[in-house]
Amino acid sequence: MGHAAPAAAGPPVMRAGGITLRFGGVLALSEVSIEVGASEILAIIGPNGAGKSCTLNCLNGFSVPQAGRVFFRDRDITGMPPHAIAGLGVGRTFQGLQLFAGLSVIDNLLTGRHLHMQTNALQAFLYRGRAHREELRERRKVEEIIDFLEIKQIRHRMVGALSYGLRKRVDLGRALAMEPRVLLMDEPMAGMNLEEKEDMARFVIDIREALDIPIVIVEHDMHVVMDIADRVVVLDWGHVIAEGRPAAIKRDAAVVTAYLGEEQRR
Repeated sequence: MGHAAPAAAGPPVMRAGGITLRFGGVLALSEVSIEVGASEILAIIGPNGAGKSCTLNCLNGFSVPQAGRVFFRDRDITGMPPHAIAGLGVGRTFQGLQLFAGLSVIDNLLTGRHLHMQTNALQAFLYRGRAHREELRERRKVEEIIDFLEIKQIRHRMVGALSYGLRKRVDLGRALAMEPRVLLMDEPMAGMNLEEKEDMARFVIDIREALDIPIVIVEHDMHVVMDIADRVVVLDWGHVIAEGRPAAIKRDAAVVTAYLGEEQRR
């Protein structure tokens, strides 16, 4: 794995300004501000309970902050439902697999194309004309993703019969099927062995380069983060305690105390 290219200059593709999120009496995020630059890989790190997944949830509408605003390409998306935000081009993979175990790889990826399908239920039932042409078009799109992620040999297999690493790759494929303009990834390498992590890291870099989109990744493996991220944001107890290039973050005293020291002792 090589080091990523510098982040592109210009206005941020996505940003959160001063977001505060509470669950009852629990303060999950406190005035967190994050900017996602064009074509960059931004890593969010921190100890368990720091608010990393909560930040992603605010970015794609799964959680609505009580204070602060979230913007996508200068459009205020705060409070918009997740499906509407997805329709704008915000893709997401999850820490837990959200796949249909009883469907094939191809069919799982096709579910990611539903935002782009235009035929109604009756047309789909009759499966003629427009509906037939649309399915052929969508299957070609899915086959391109299958080739890109190197899962051609498993395209017809049931997802429930696949290894964990391959299911993670299928989950990524479904997110790519949405044609995202920004991709949010929540611990995509959790539970993987070294070879699977190396493959996933390579795909993350390839996605950024091939699609020219920014990627926001929450990840615990610091070797991966330091190798592929352009910038790193560090959270601790719902607060941003550091932000910068990976080399600078690695030397930051507050980060070492709050997180990296613990990681290095493992």
